[in-house]
Amino acid sequence: MKKFENVAIKEGNPKWKESIARQTPIENKPGEIRTDFTRDYNRILHCTAYRRLKHKTQVFFSAKDETICTRIEHVNHVTAVSNTISEYLGLNTELTNAIAIGHDLGHAPFGHSGEMILKKIVKNNVGAGHTQPLQETFWHERNSLRVIDKIELLENSNAKLLNLNLTYAVRDGIVSHCGEVDEHSIVPRNENIDLNEIQKPGSLPPYTWEGCVVKISDKISYLGRDIEDALRMNILNDEQLSEFRDILGHTKIKHLNNTTLMHNFVVDLCEHSSPEAGIKLSDEFVYLMDEVKRFNYKYIYKHKRLNNYVKYAELIINTIYETLAELYDDVKTIENIEKAANIHPKLSAAFLRWLKYYTLQLRWEKDSKFQNEILYDLTRREDYIQAIVDFIASLTDRVAIELFEELTTF
Repeated sequence: MKKFENVAIKEGNPKWKESIARQTPIENKPGEIRTDFTRDYNRILHCTAYRRLKHKTQVFFSAKDETICTRIEHVNHVTAVSNTISEYLGLNTELTNAIAIGHDLGHAPFGHSGEMILKKIVKNNVGAGHTQPLQETFWHERNSLRVIDKIELLENSNAKLLNLNLTYAVRDGIVSHCGEVDEHSIVPRNENIDLNEIQKPGSLPPYTWEGCVVKISDKISYLGRDIEDALRMNILNDEQLSEFRDILGHTKIKHLNNTTLMHNFVVDLCEHSSPEAGIKLSDEFVYLMDEVKRFNYKYIYKHKRLNNYVKYAELIINTIYETLAELYDDVKTIENIEKAANIHPKLSAAFLRWLKYYTLQLRWEKDSKFQNEILYDLTRREDYIQAIVDFIASLTDRVAIELFEELTTF
């Protein structure tokens, strides 16, 4: 018997009913042969936010080299690693695949730098006295939950647009996938909580063992890949590489490449994990993970070339935000956006198209294809600011740059 078979999320597990629960009943298609978690995987695969990940930053912003890792490649690495671990341990691979493919849907353009910029924007507006529905802060895990619960839409068999409406276990794994939880042992929590009540990133472990696997797979998947990209971009010099080889010298790994690192992390984790001990690495590989993270932060993530681009990303996002924010004027807001099309037609058209899906003022009563929740009342400034934040977070690096160039070109 595989070590985790008795605790996998499947029928008979005490968490089964809560794990497959949805916020509203889902359409039952004739002859449906997929499981709940496979349906979730497919719904994420077909949504727009997933497609945009191919043009969103992992580490290196809007890189012209097509071999540099993008957000979608990272997601695919996490899915592969999670699947391998779950299969070996006897967990539900359909659940880990669904969590993994959706875990970064809420990432902003320009990676974690874009996330920090939007966090500042939200903080400044909350401080100005705005109330709900403006989120009190912006972090990509929570925004991923917002994307799958509120923003992403799919047509059903009756051509009606509805939200993704994923299962609780998938939603939970996505919102709790990040944070520096102790890699010595990750154990799922027992409580079935309201996921929208989670106040800060990394504060709770996932509800399922499958979610715990995705959480550690996220780290396993990016550490070595980021080093490979840094080498290709000439970020690392010989002295720094020598330091990294010294780190490897304390382990049985002798070659510097991503596949070797990932393989050894996965094998070590599978060997040392158990329901009694948790999802865990050996002391040797906890040390290695910590040292590789330290190395990456010191020599890659804080490199001056990346810092220069962070300033550029901040200029792009703030310019788009300020341009749209200035158009707010209670009941005249939509009219102002339409008039601004004379100055910046691409931005105005893109934002109006976004608002049409979620704003009562832009829907016609006869247009009944929209069955999703209304998110914004544009007579409320806090709603309007939230709409801008949601819109910017959805943009790819490339589109954000294109809109910025429209705003700065005469």
